Amino acid sequence: MYSIVVQLLHAALSSATPINLAALGGMFSFHANVFNIAMEGMMLMGAYYAVYGAYTFGHWFYGVLFALISGIVLALIFSIFVIVLKVDEFITGIGINMLALGWTTYSLRATFHVKGAFISQAIPSIPRVSVPFVEKVPIMKEIFSSHPFLVFVSIILAFVCHVVLYRTRFGLRLRASGEEPSAVASVGLSSSTLKLWSVILCGLLSSMAGVYLSLGYVTLFAENMSNGRGWISLAIIILVRGKPGPIMFMSLIFGLLENLGLLSQRYAIPPQFTAMLPYVATLFVLYSYARRARTS
Repeated sequence: MYSIVVQLLHAALSSATPINLAALGGMFSFHANVFNIAMEGMMLMGAYYAVYGAYTFGHWFYGVLFALISGIVLALIFSIFVIVLKVDEFITGIGINMLALGWTTYSLRATFHVKGAFISQAIPSIPRVSVPFVEKVPIMKEIFSSHPFLVFVSIILAFVCHVVLYRTRFGLRLRASGEEPSAVASVGLSSSTLKLWSVILCGLLSSMAGVYLSLGYVTLFAENMSNGRGWISLAIIILVRGKPGPIMFMSLIFGLLENLGLLSQRYAIPPQFTAMLPYVATLFVLYSYARRARTS
């Protein structure tokens, strides 16, 4: 039982990473009062171009670079429609998600001449690392060892984002642009510029979540491999009201739910049942938020 729990926690930490990265990105647009549901598409596009860059140039760094560029491009498209042209955020986000799904499916077949998934030993994965001082602690060693470095970047980013959001001038202005745009304008700042930066940060971190999916979690690209993780990230942001620490904690909870299939194999529970638990939890979170909003 001990080994199963440790394996479950190890896998949960890995599964939580893309959700945490995307949610930390969406946190910035949330505080800027931009309802960005395009994280799903940004994550999917990042996953595709991570594989494209890494496979084409033979190094994972190029995969990260191409993914970040794709995140910036989608963020700019979203910003042009929402911030400049004042198009509805929800419609724009749905459009970008559909664009990402259609484009990555088409590009997969046109570029790699495969359907469903592209798998190759020539795709370099991102490096796996171990934390020296953690290696000396028995239980911690088994949970934190041999993870791709983005797992630890994700954990560190939760603390960095907290500092940026609550301890810097940029964070203060960003939150003010969402809560009191008139106050931002009164001191000569543009709330639209701050909203633009929030969407760009969201695009960067969401595409980084895609990098982890295709070069860290697995080493391949499959059609629609984001598989609703962007929506789960959005649900977490809404639930915890965009607070970095709780975002990381809730991401880990969803990671645990996603990996309950490890235990279901011992008790003859259908794996399809445990696979749907994260999405059932997402619906419950959204229902709880809506009910709380009506009573407040």
